[in-house]
Amino acid sequence: MARRTLPFERHFEGAAVLAELLELGGSPYGPEDVLAQFRQARAAGLAPADILPTLFPGEPRFADPSQAKRLFQNLLGLWDVCLGKVTLALPGPRPKKVRPVPPAPLVGGPPTPEWVDSAFTFLDQDLRARTRLLHSFENRQDALLTFLDEEGLSDEGYGVLRPLAFELHAMLELGCGAAPGRVDPAALTGSPEGDGGPSALVAYADEALFEAEQDEEAPVPAKEAAVLRTWVRQLVAALWAARRT
Repeated sequence: MARRTLPFERHFEGAAVLAELLELGGSPYGPEDVLAQFRQARAAGLAPADILPTLFPGEPRFADPSQAKRLFQNLLGLWDVCLGKVTLALPGPRPKKVRPVPPAPLVGGPPTPEWVDSAFTFLDQDLRARTRLLHSFENRQDALLTFLDEEGLSDEGYGVLRPLAFELHAMLELGCGAAPGRVDPAALTGSPEGDGGPSALVAYADEALFEAEQDEEAPVPAKEAAVLRTWVRQLVAALWAARRT
């Protein structure tokens, strides 16, 4: 199964990807403008921290932290290739964009590990679909989010639980064609509904929590991880029970 979280890597994915991320973040500049400003900044002896804030009229407006992370990975990657005598040739006309393929509808059974991988890949590649699904999640599961906000979780715990809840919700919306129904926060404090939900989604959630526990810089506290694992299993069951069939 695909890894859910990846380390921060300074990597420029190309002008087309950067252009879309800049637009989503509210920057008035395109990749060519950014490249020119980076070269001027380097000539003036400035650091990335001096120039990056000037690319946006305010704070980059990302609803999804993963998009903000990807934007700055690309910006710093572009900065790196501008150093020294490296010449970067940005393309002129954009090549025709290949649209990410959504996962197949869930018909006749629960998701398989292969289906979960395809849903993860789609969410990772289609930034606009991810944003749309994030808004759907926040509107539908506002009571659940309020519950999580008030639970006093560590930054590390909240940082893995909230995105994971969104991804599980988004996968089921993609697979079923409509968002799951509202989940009562009480579902996280009781016994899992039905058979506990699809094993492929449970495995996906367990992998995400394991990675968060093993994070070298900011691991989820061990005592909290046990609680999160129980909550996530209950959430999988509740979302599966609330899916639109």
